Amino acid sequence: MKRNLHAGRLLGSGLSLNILTEDELEEIHLATLEVLAETGVFVEDDQALDLFEQGGAQVDRTTRIVKIPPHVVEDAIRSTPSKVILHGRDPRHDIVLESTRVHFTNFSEGVMINDPHTGENRPPLKKDVIESARVIDYLDEIDFCEKALGAHDMSQETVALHNAEAYLTNTTKHCAFGPVNGNFLNKIIAMGKAIAGGEEAFRKRRLVSFTTCPVSPLKLISDCCEIIMESAKNNVVCNILSMAMAGGTAPVTLAGTLVNHNAEILSGLTLAQLTRRGTPVIYGSSTTAMDLKLAAATVGTPECALISGAVARLARYYSLPSYVAGG
Repeated sequence: MKRNLHAGRLLGSGLSLNILTEDELEEIHLATLEVLAETGVFVEDDQALDLFEQGGAQVDRTTRIVKIPPHVVEDAIRSTPSKVILHGRDPRHDIVLESTRVHFTNFSEGVMINDPHTGENRPPLKKDVIESARVIDYLDEIDFCEKALGAHDMSQETVALHNAEAYLTNTTKHCAFGPVNGNFLNKIIAMGKAIAGGEEAFRKRRLVSFTTCPVSPLKLISDCCEIIMESAKNNVVCNILSMAMAGGTAPVTLAGTLVNHNAEILSGLTLAQLTRRGTPVIYGSSTTAMDLKLAAATVGTPECALISGAVARLARYYSLPSYVAGG
């Protein structure tokens, strides 16, 4: 089991980047609670609406707007585990997500590939997905696997299952997938159970986790709700990841974007806890700023770095493991 080094701690030596003070974090938290209670979030799924209503939220069935009282959100935060273990097929690749420990993964999803043999730039095939899994498995610097490519030669109606099969059978590290919807999520879990050695073995060592993204601003669409709820029912880790863009789908200011981002994550986290109290959730981010001239997402920019550092700090404020992409 790997416990990587810490980052961002206040130490007497070395360098650290601490973007937000405790008071600023509290201000963002309070503003987020106000947004969730007064503006609310759009929730497309009927079962999710039922869970929110049963949990004490105000639900408008006509507009599908859910307004969540602060005590419901804060109770959900408290019931979310602060420590997560991502299990690999090989226990040597188990990793511990806690406090300020830093791990690394590859990002997904590459839509084109340079053929390693011909140099041709082309859409990836399933054999490329398999080979990418083997490369990631070999690299010590990558602690767990995300699906780097998608198989364009498979039926796009079932491609999520082909991609999962390619990864789960070609790496001994933990695998994280965007499963499209709740139905595919359960089928991928069935693969994980078969590889782990049965349901009981999988319950002890969950080899897969899942990622889903709210739609900015402030929408939990049906597929997103399904993935959150089915992950919770199976007690597998769900990475709820906002992809807000400052100046596009979120306010142009850093503070405003963080409040929008935070509201999306906490609404999904609340749904997870209302589904199954104590279910593990990762506080995720691919939030960045929009280039106002090109109307494109900026990645690898100072603005992206500031936002990434700030959302990681917010996750620490809530004692949640975090995932930050796009740096």
